[in-house]
Amino acid sequence: MIRRVSLAGQLLILQLGIMLVVLVAVAAVSVAQAQASFREVQGRLVMSVAERAAATPLVTQHLGDPARRAALTATVDGYRNLAGASYALVVGTDRRVVAASDQGQVGQVVELHGSNVLQGRAWEGVATEGGVRSVVAHAPILDVDAAGRTVGFVVVGVNTPGFWDSLGSAAPNLLTYLGVASVLGVAGSLLLARRVKRQTLGLEPRAITRLAEHRDTMLHGIKEGVIGLDPKGRVTLVNDEAMRLLDLPASIVGRALDDLGVDRRLFDVLTGQVEGPDQIVMLGERVLTLNRMPVATRGRDIGSVTTLRDRTELVSLQRELDVTRTTTDSLRAQAHEFSNQLHTISGLVELEEYHEVVRYVSRLTRSQARLNDRVTTLVEDPAVAALLIAKASQAGERGIQLRIAETTRLGRIDERLSADLTTVVGNLVDNAVDAIGHAPDGWVAVEIAHENGHVRVVVRDSGPGVAPELAEEVFEHGFTTKAAADGQRGIGLALIRMVCARRGGQVSVRNDEGAVFTAELPVSTEAAP
Repeated sequence: MIRRVSLAGQLLILQLGIMLVVLVAVAAVSVAQAQASFREVQGRLVMSVAERAAATPLVTQHLGDPARRAALTATVDGYRNLAGASYALVVGTDRRVVAASDQGQVGQVVELHGSNVLQGRAWEGVATEGGVRSVVAHAPILDVDAAGRTVGFVVVGVNTPGFWDSLGSAAPNLLTYLGVASVLGVAGSLLLARRVKRQTLGLEPRAITRLAEHRDTMLHGIKEGVIGLDPKGRVTLVNDEAMRLLDLPASIVGRALDDLGVDRRLFDVLTGQVEGPDQIVMLGERVLTLNRMPVATRGRDIGSVTTLRDRTELVSLQRELDVTRTTTDSLRAQAHEFSNQLHTISGLVELEEYHEVVRYVSRLTRSQARLNDRVTTLVEDPAVAALLIAKASQAGERGIQLRIAETTRLGRIDERLSADLTTVVGNLVDNAVDAIGHAPDGWVAVEIAHENGHVRVVVRDSGPGVAPELAEEVFEHGFTTKAAADGQRGIGLALIRMVCARRGGQVSVRNDEGAVFTAELPVSTEAAP
């Protein structure tokens, strides 16, 4: 089984590898610098020697005398030894070697390598002969008796050391550098590994990787939405469910909420400006419940994590239950009223006031029939008509009169519009009844008009009205003026706005001796944005 290398070992191997690469680069630079320095120093030296040899009287006066060539050879060889050069040559104008420190070169043709020495100018450079590189200097030999005519030139060259020779000369310094760097690297890697492990709570890299993978898998496997923010309001984590519920882009991590243009209510809850458990936020047709938890480590605030739950279906069920509850309350109120009426009838019978019993029953029948006939005549939709009759009974039980406006006209409508209307009318009437409270002679007036492709609902009440500065705020999610705001309060008017907006309509409020709420719902949703 292969043993995994620890974090300290990995850092040590990495640093040694880096040092090796740096050492190779330093060696290459050192060799290049050494060769450049050798060329510069030796170039000046061989040029100086070549010029001195070319100016020697023996060379200038007896270059063309074959009898004196042995003396020329001794002269140039002396200069070669003086400079420590590899070779020295005396060459004629035909570029053939006249005298040389190596007799085997006599008579050979010398390559000029771009030198213009035959024009009387000295030259120094690098030449390659037979695969050997040399630093070469050419110095012209001038005939003093012929007005400075060039009669030949002197060549002095020194072979440059090879790469391995240069490396060998630099090896002692490089080994010293390697030793010092190795000691520093080992010490540095151990200290760095200790610091990193302290910051990672002693976890090795593979453990950190597994932990991150496990966290990511769990985060995206949770059915609830999760979104995390840092103290500056930037998104640090988000799972797929949160992106779906909030309609967020994929590349959201690292971006600030201000840049995402999120809903103001959502922004306030996510940033903690609105606190409390089970905060309700409405986005489009979704009803979300948010719970925000601040996160701190070692006493330092590092942001927050908010969970999101989709309560849209629950709210739909709640709306249906509200209708059922309304019907139940209506039946309870009617049962209570009928019980009182039966007691009255029973008492009249016991008193043998039979004619009064007949008149009393006729009066009750006419009163209930008038209400039913009035509502069903003005409102043909059964669900809306039943809701108004039930709300009238509930309001009557609290001593509040529910009035149906003479201008109310509503024919048969489709099931979806009927459900939306019951939500709007029911919440507006409940809100009006709650606003009146126990005030004497309270009343609520309802008008429903179907015209020009819209259904307009107007609900007036005799309550204190709505403060002008709160005319828009009353429709915000969670807004309530009731004493017991338990998380379910403040959703009725926001739900009305959501229903109206979904169909492309609107809802507003104004004061006219009490609050006047007006909601408009298009019959068709095709034009809804």
